[in-house]
Amino acid sequence: MAFDSKDTAAFRGVWVFCEQRGGQIMSTSYQLLSEGRKLADDLGVDLCGVVLGSGMKNEYVTALGGYGADRVFLCDHPMLEDYTTDAYTKALCALVEEKKPEILLIGATSIGRDLAPRCAARLHTGLTADCTHLDVDVEKYKAFLRGTSNIDVDNTKFEENSNLKMTRPAFGGHLMATIICPRFRPQMSTVRPGVMQTQPFDEQGAQKVVVETVPVTLAPEDLHVELLEIKKAAKQMVDLVGADVVVTVGRGISADPEKGVALAQALANTLGGVLGASRAVVDEGLVPADHQVGQTGKTVHPRIYIALGVSGAIQHLAGMQDSECIIAVNKNPDAPIFEVATYGIVGDLFQVAPMLAEALRTEIAAK
Repeated sequence: MAFDSKDTAAFRGVWVFCEQRGGQIMSTSYQLLSEGRKLADDLGVDLCGVVLGSGMKNEYVTALGGYGADRVFLCDHPMLEDYTTDAYTKALCALVEEKKPEILLIGATSIGRDLAPRCAARLHTGLTADCTHLDVDVEKYKAFLRGTSNIDVDNTKFEENSNLKMTRPAFGGHLMATIICPRFRPQMSTVRPGVMQTQPFDEQGAQKVVVETVPVTLAPEDLHVELLEIKKAAKQMVDLVGADVVVTVGRGISADPEKGVALAQALANTLGGVLGASRAVVDEGLVPADHQVGQTGKTVHPRIYIALGVSGAIQHLAGMQDSECIIAVNKNPDAPIFEVATYGIVGDLFQVAPMLAEALRTEIAAK
């Protein structure tokens, strides 16, 4: 049967593109599988992982079952060892055209942001980029809106169907837009890394998952760009998303920027954490861009998040408000950051940060 993206009834199942680099599955894939499991359960369908690579170790592939996958489609081909737009697009689209999933989730990584729009265009379907929430259950969606918007949920009509509700920040983060793709399939979404919680690994799931090796037809003429060499950056990139402790500096360090950054870094070192920054600090060139937290930076949910001189603009809150414990230090008692803070300290960060670091060092030494 020819592929027709408008024949919505012919599509079934939830798929997650499981990104690999150097044969290692990326953590974003586990987050998406965990979220995809919820969607598949709501729809009463299977959850499938899709892996494109070459010579992938079996334990890495079957591990996807431990995070919720019922089945894994493995596309194994030498030309898929490293990511190239042409090869990955052709292989993934061919699989979608054959199997017809109703939902396809891809991580909003550098690879995902390149691959997803190519596939959506070739499959003649829509794509919602950089999502922070997904749902298909109307009642769950209403509960979500009650906590995140001013919409009169009880007096608003919502369509009772299996359309995927894809929510993302819009208008500079000042509101959350929910988008559906009712007339085309698959419903495609890229999801921001770090916003979905990874479920605990299930050993039984890893043992029960079905791995199906899919034949791939690729030839050199399918590639319009030749990959000559992959060079990895020498500098060490900060792992904000996976950090247990993040200490972030904001515009409040402007009185003495270098000292403010140094104080935050010292506090982060004391707690074994990493340094974060608001967009204003990054734009001033005081901290590298890979340290940025917020809508246009990275989304984090550490055990402890310390905000030094961060006012709490909605764009920043979108990237850290799900942290387990938020400690805010700001001279302005009316700063929005205090609305989401677990503990708030009204004071000068240049005085509070050294005191906090010393108290923590003393506490740690006593243990």
